[in-house]
Amino acid sequence: MSPVSPATQSPADARSAVPEPPAAKPPVDAGLLPLTAEEGPAGLSVGGVPLTELARRFGTPLFVYDEEHLRRRCREAVAAFGPGNVAYASKAFLCTAMARLAAEEGLLLDVASGGELRTALHAGVPPERIVLHGNNKSEDELRTALTAGLRHVVVDSFDELDRIERLVVEEGLPPAHVQLRVAPGVAAGAHEAIRTGGHDSKFGFGLADGAAEAAVRRAAASPAVRLEGVHAHVGSQVLDPAELADGAAAVARFAVDSGVARLTVGGGLGVAYLAGQSAPSFAVWADRVRAAVRGAGWTGEIGVEPGRSISARAGLTLYRVGTVKRIAGVRTYVSVDGGMSDNLRPALYGARYEAFLPRCPQEPRPLRARLVGKHCESGDVIIDDAALPADLRIGDVLATPVTGAYGYAMASNYNKLPRPAVVFVRDGEARLVVRRETEEDLLRLDVDGPAERPADGLGPAPVAWRQTAGA
Repeated sequence: MSPVSPATQSPADARSAVPEPPAAKPPVDAGLLPLTAEEGPAGLSVGGVPLTELARRFGTPLFVYDEEHLRRRCREAVAAFGPGNVAYASKAFLCTAMARLAAEEGLLLDVASGGELRTALHAGVPPERIVLHGNNKSEDELRTALTAGLRHVVVDSFDELDRIERLVVEEGLPPAHVQLRVAPGVAAGAHEAIRTGGHDSKFGFGLADGAAEAAVRRAAASPAVRLEGVHAHVGSQVLDPAELADGAAAVARFAVDSGVARLTVGGGLGVAYLAGQSAPSFAVWADRVRAAVRGAGWTGEIGVEPGRSISARAGLTLYRVGTVKRIAGVRTYVSVDGGMSDNLRPALYGARYEAFLPRCPQEPRPLRARLVGKHCESGDVIIDDAALPADLRIGDVLATPVTGAYGYAMASNYNKLPRPAVVFVRDGEARLVVRRETEEDLLRLDVDGPAERPADGLGPAPVAWRQTAGA
């Protein structure tokens, strides 16, 4: 492996490097690492297993989750809000193992599609501990929810009420237990795309235009519906609990006026992604929200749906460095073997991350580079201005922390890259919970079979081969 330290660069290479800042960026902030992370002779370990060993055993890119971290965060949420009041927002990260873990730690499960619902049921989560979300649920999704007997369905629109009533009447399904999603006119979050509580939103019944009030009247009068409460979610990656409290107060006032029995204020609690950032604890979030809803006249329990704040810091992504490209007077590019197919957030939201080398997590990071993936897109940027150790080498294992939420969940097969594997680590053991996709997996949905190539290479090719090989 060849280092790219300035000490080993040729004069031409040195001229091509962008000038370094006066002082190197310090080692990666421990507050961004999973709770069991610790340094040893083999570099950084999580759950008692060296990250470089995980990369060797399972390959890269690789999602690594600290199981003890996940479990502690679940327990902290339940301690803050009370048993039965916390649903894990599975859209942040879901697989069979994660669904089981959340259920074992006393959380309900919040799912937002038929696929997430099937995963939860496959994991053995009792239907009465599952909540179904979604702004455009299909009849099949609603039919499954009613037949299985989910805890409740969060209804988003009058059209959805139409579908529920039709299914109950025409197919003899049991009445639907529902909460009504309200758009309280309070939007919060780090990016416009994840601010969901404003009046101009695809989600929920608006308070400002009277839609929410009309929805309560209709649901209360419908024999196909059992109205249990109201729900609101104002946004995501919120670092100021006052913003979450404002949204909670707005929907609490409506809940009091409506006379419903249950109030859910969603999730949205943010996490630190960069050194120097801080995020509120579950206890602080609970105190602020509780005070806000009490001030609005609500005296009952409140439900919450954290996702990112449980799984984000618990997970990190391992890559392997493939190329280093220095452009004179411009910048240095460091390419890894993943990219926007395993972390879409930088391209989608402008999200920012840190990076470090697990073999030397305490080293200063003076090298500035644009950390990029291997996709055929200039926008395939993981970190625009990454701080990295000076002795970065081709073949090094590189880690980006705080990728446990919306990394694997948003992973794709862009450029026909197989999606990464997922491992859970705990007490010195690593267990594979999602295997790495193979190139054969990428073809499993294709209906056409393989083209027939001439056996001897002579003469005209069969039609199927001519059509695919001539482009």
